[in-house]
Amino acid sequence: MIGKCVVILGSQWGDEGKGKVVDLLMDQASVVVRFQGGHNAGHTLVINGEKTILRLIPSGILHSHVQCLIGNGVVLSPTALLQEIGELERRGIPVKQRLRISEACSLLLPYHVALDQAREKAKGKAAIGTTGRGIGPAYEDKVARRGLRFGDLFDEKRFSTKLEEVLSYHNFILQHYHQHEPLDFKQLRDDMLSLVPQLEPMKADVSALLAEYRKQGKHILFEGAQGTFLDIDHGTYPFVTSSNTVAGAASVGSGFGPLYLDSVIGIMKAYSTRVGAGPFPTELHDETGQHIAKRGNEFGSVTGRPRRCGWLDMVILRRSIQLNSISGLCVTKLDVLDELDTIRICTKYRLHGQEISELPIDMNDLAACEPIYEEFPGWKTSTIGAQSFASLPEKAKAYLLRIEELAETPIDIISTGADRNHTIVLRHPFENNVRELA
Repeated sequence: MIGKCVVILGSQWGDEGKGKVVDLLMDQASVVVRFQGGHNAGHTLVINGEKTILRLIPSGILHSHVQCLIGNGVVLSPTALLQEIGELERRGIPVKQRLRISEACSLLLPYHVALDQAREKAKGKAAIGTTGRGIGPAYEDKVARRGLRFGDLFDEKRFSTKLEEVLSYHNFILQHYHQHEPLDFKQLRDDMLSLVPQLEPMKADVSALLAEYRKQGKHILFEGAQGTFLDIDHGTYPFVTSSNTVAGAASVGSGFGPLYLDSVIGIMKAYSTRVGAGPFPTELHDETGQHIAKRGNEFGSVTGRPRRCGWLDMVILRRSIQLNSISGLCVTKLDVLDELDTIRICTKYRLHGQEISELPIDMNDLAACEPIYEEFPGWKTSTIGAQSFASLPEKAKAYLLRIEELAETPIDIISTGADRNHTIVLRHPFENNVRELA
């Protein structure tokens, strides 16, 4: 038997509903891998009305037959991880039996959090809008080759030596640049080492495990944490996260060769949202934007921050399809648009009097872009819980088919509500079924 290896990622600015889709596909997958980001990302699952919010742990953790892996591309806060594990274990979910963590994961420690928050405070109105959880400084240490790794925790002498050196460096910056109290080395060292007995059973060589699972013919899912346009290289820089979020990062962040990947599913909302600062050409500042935000419950699952809302932007989406080699789309939150009289899709921009179809690289240019829209009549009928394309209102079908036409990429999955069962699967990534639209 030959298994399939599928990447699931966000094709906009994140918060597209990746967690639900990963969880939905777990009926056939045996392995799910988280390959980038940290505990700044939140995936919300709703199963039979019960909500579960995951931050570091992959979205397959609720399934007894699934092996969950955290790859080397993740920055790992041991305290945040154990807090999340505790929340799930109190519900009877044996997380430590199902979860394995790469020894090559970079550690995210309290001084990273202190630096992140101090920097954002110092920038004032020019702040990027980070979650304040230390993600950026942890990735900086990784790239600067001074970071501590998950595997270091299990050698007390090595961990202590490396921690003392890097903490001295960061304490100097905290004290002299940010007027922040220094962190105590002994306290931090003892706190981290006290967690070793809980963490050690989960350490693993994730790359080797993936190679073995592939040989066994298991279906493997790779789960992105943030959306494409928060990518450090290809996103709306500098209003981005600190890691690569595009499909190529699935290989780099897990140690799995790119030729072993079979398909890439891009998750997209039927409209657009983003959190924090940065250009957003189709953003709505009117009652329609407020309606979408309220109806879509557009608040961050981890931070609670309100999301900015706007119409679907095909310029953004087409670039995402290109960057990720997306082979199929999943449209989520279609039901949020149910009550609108008119719906719009941005097909091009107008920049300095010229029509353009490609996304500007320069963020000043993107901020100056005016969206050019196509208008569609709303369907004014509930789509919540629809489980076939044929059962959707005709105007909703027309809207989806136009998205597909503009994207030049098939829509494989449509989400019609928060619950796992509120889904139309037109083509399953682990099956060889033919897509049915009728």
